[in-house]
Amino acid sequence: MAPLRLFYPYDRTVGAVIGRFLTSLAAKKIEGTRGVDASVHVPPLEFDPATGAALTEWVAVSDTGLVLTWSWQPEPFADNTLQQPFAWALILLDGADTPMLHAVRVASVSDMSTGMRVRAVWAAEPTPSITAITCFEPEGAHG
Repeated sequence: MAPLRLFYPYDRTVGAVIGRFLTSLAAKKIEGTRGVDASVHVPPLEFDPATGAALTEWVAVSDTGLVLTWSWQPEPFADNTLQQPFAWALILLDGADTPMLHAVRVASVSDMSTGMRVRAVWAAEPTPSITAITCFEPEGAHG
């Protein structure tokens, strides 16, 4: 037996909708798209999930929100942005109707809970990437 690590390097174009979302993140703003039923999707969707209609109305949402569910990551991978234990969480941002997956930085698993309020921690020099948000942390935390 011999270890085998598969790796498929590639570049992907993101298109107009995700491109705008990422460009907004670089400006420290979070936007979603409004669905036919008036729900706000963050990250944005190009087409309505129920009707297939193109979604063209953009809505700014808050960079604070509520943790709906989470899972603890006790040991980050070598290329993780956070090089400490953290939580992966589905976060319902204020003004959005669908949750967004991102990392939450806390000191320990005991500091994490469903229903906690969190806020985005923006990168010092954000780029048009999901890493423009370094992570989320509990509201009131300073880090």
